[in-house]
This record gives sequence, C-alpha cells and structure tokens, in this order.
Amino acid sequence: METIKASWILEDGRTVEAQVPVGHTLMEAALANNVTGIVGECGGSLACATCHVYVESSPIALDGPSASEREMLELGVDAPTEASRLSCQIVAAPALSGIVLRVARY
Repeated sequence: METIKASWILEDGRTVEAQVPVGHTLMEAALANNVTGIVGECGGSLACATCHVYVESSPIALDGPSASEREMLELGVDAPTEASRLSCQIVAAPALSGIVLRVARY
C-alpha cells in the first residue's frame, strides 16, 4: 500500500509524524496516530470542526475549502485563516507527501 508522510504540530510544539495510506483522510490518519487535538467527532461527515488544522506547508497548493467547510470552520475556537482546513477534507495523495499541519483548538 502506498503511503505519504504527514506531520502534525501540536499545541505544545511537539510534532507527530506518520505514514498515511493514499486515499485516507488526514483526520483518519490523525486519529489512528493519536494526534492530540484532533477528535473527528462527526466521523468526517463535515458536521463539526473538531479536526480543524492550519496547513503550515504543503508540497502542492491545496484547493480552498468548500462553502460547507468554511461554515464549519467558523464554529471552532480558533478563528479560521487562509491556511485553515478540516483535515477530514484533505485526502492523502502522492503529491501531498511531506505536508505539515498545525492542530487548531476546537
């Protein structure tokens, strides 16, 4: 199974790195790797903001959030920025290997 490397920067500054299977969301990978601060309360159905992240760096430009995703981002504790995404909406693809995400508070 092909994987990509992803990293999450936690609120305390620690970093969690993981190999993520292509086709899985970065929320699924965060939960599987016990990334503190990612809850995924809605299971990835775009109905909460408990997987809010800031894209610190990405090897390719990501598409912006959909209107529904932007609405959910407004519900989080941390204000959304241009770098905000819900990690349930980012699917691991080979071109994303090396992506770095900062976990937002929810």
